[in-house]
Amino acid sequence: MAASAEVLSQAFTLGYTYTRSTGPIVGQFLTSLRNRKMVGIKASDGKVLMPPVEFDPVSAAALTEFVDLPDSGVVKTWCWVSHPRKAHPSDKPFAWAMIQLDGADTPMLHWVDAGEEVAMSTGMRVKVRWAEETKGLMGDVNGFVPDAMALLGDLKPNDATDTITGMEAPIYLTYNFTAGKATAQYLHSIKKGQLVGQRCPNCRNVYIPPRGSCAACGVPTVEEVVLGNKATVESFTIVYIPIPGNPIKPPYVIANLVLDGANLSFLHLLSECKNEDVRIGMRVEAVWKPEEEWGYAMENIRYFKPIDEPDMAFSEIGKLIDEGK
Repeated sequence: MAASAEVLSQAFTLGYTYTRSTGPIVGQFLTSLRNRKMVGIKASDGKVLMPPVEFDPVSAAALTEFVDLPDSGVVKTWCWVSHPRKAHPSDKPFAWAMIQLDGADTPMLHWVDAGEEVAMSTGMRVKVRWAEETKGLMGDVNGFVPDAMALLGDLKPNDATDTITGMEAPIYLTYNFTAGKATAQYLHSIKKGQLVGQRCPNCRNVYIPPRGSCAACGVPTVEEVVLGNKATVESFTIVYIPIPGNPIKPPYVIANLVLDGANLSFLHLLSECKNEDVRIGMRVEAVWKPEEEWGYAMENIRYFKPIDEPDMAFSEIGKLIDEGK
């Protein structure tokens, strides 16, 4: 292996969409938005809070009295966004604003489509521009517009009658990952069909994938160790819940595997066996994709499959025979 390898970099998107319960107060608020209505909630001191909250900010008592509000109000303060980003609600310049609806005592944060910055001012009157199709989300308010701006005519009503009790909440993060020296060398080896770890010069632990340093000793790991395709199951789990975007259909087995010649495990998929037959100590072997499909990823190994060898005792998993120690 060369002393240095080309640095590898790739964009990744990390995300998950989960369903959260809304509770009775937020649920009623979202249901009202779906019906193109604005509602606040009355606090113990008589103030109308918008958006509605579940508990009184002064006494902490539960709040239940909703108040119908008009879909117009006043801009209390604002800031102009000249260059919208991908995650912003508009691809044109717009204003974030604190808007106090008529009849409410607290302002809410939303965006204003004023066209240009000179059209914005503190104290200006604005009104809701409702989405053509409502879903029971804050996006049903498709921004506010100046009071004098004409809006579309009659919008098609939402025929749903149930009260919203849950909502999907997607959280996604896109980032750029740049592999360090040790990881880049490892990925170059994977692309050639080799599994190469690194040995700690102190404790002699072999890391696969290598990290460039020993987590136990805190020293750099430089010596490379070419490992084979055979491994032992150290632990495993049977996955029954589908994961969005994952082409593998449950149930399937994910296992912590210790390659022969290493003593630290990594995660991979097990296949070509019944899930109920998987056990700790089972001997397995890598099944590689065709060479023309190899890239800079552990996915070059399609999965690990059982082999006809005796199980390894749990106490022996990960123990190394290192004559160089």
